[in-house]
Amino acid sequence: MSPENRHTVNLEIGGKAIRLVTADPDFRALLAARYGAFVNPSANTELELSLQLRNPPAAAPDEDVRVAFQNGQWLVTRGDFRSVWHPHSGTGIVEQTANPYSIDTVLRIIHTLLLAREGGFLLHASSAIRNHRAFVFSGLSGAGKTTMARLAPADVQLLTDEISYIRRESRTHAAYGTPFFGDLGIAGENVCAPVAALYFLAKGAGNRIDPLGSAEAARLLLRNILFFAKDAGLVRLLFQAACDFLESVPAYRLTFFPDVRVWELIQ
Repeated sequence: MSPENRHTVNLEIGGKAIRLVTADPDFRALLAARYGAFVNPSANTELELSLQLRNPPAAAPDEDVRVAFQNGQWLVTRGDFRSVWHPHSGTGIVEQTANPYSIDTVLRIIHTLLLAREGGFLLHASSAIRNHRAFVFSGLSGAGKTTMARLAPADVQLLTDEISYIRRESRTHAAYGTPFFGDLGIAGENVCAPVAALYFLAKGAGNRIDPLGSAEAARLLLRNILFFAKDAGLVRLLFQAACDFLESVPAYRLTFFPDVRVWELIQ
């Protein structure tokens, strides 16, 4: 790609910056609009992805994501894209059509791989900041993640309604805002705060919070962590990261009725 055809977007999520490079100025504009507050032109990027806008190799359109480490590089594929990332050189290529959804998936997967080595992870959870502390609401599809985000009062900063970004920082864990949104359809704010509590969601006739034992909390947390690579070493690191998180963050079951009053329990 010649210098005059390099159109770049520095995308910083969770304090980690990735440079996206495309030869198409219109696609660059689409990415800048899609990621909004997470675009940071002055960020020191950790890796660079060259986006090749063409039809990826033929595959079933509903093919599941596949992540494999081969010959010193990560290969990430799905029916709509093919990506190769070299962790040592910090460079990669993504073959995809001109849509933001393919690169969105690639970015999520890359962040899971980067975080696993640093005691962090991505979690199926909405999260928000209140009184300078982050609260994380985890659950599978339909549990109420987006509902909790939608019901949040005006003094709450939304981090995400779908994918929470958790990083270990010294003796604490922090939750960061992400542009990875769910049914709410809006990105979170590009801010972070130490995690005060983790809630596993359950819908009910009223609102109540019950503490969880360590074994049950670990089972639920591991079930909801996003990770696609079948790599034994990284899986061990991820398991340790989950255990360390639960040692520093209290876990509860939050049974709630979809009403704004549930936020009276979240202080």
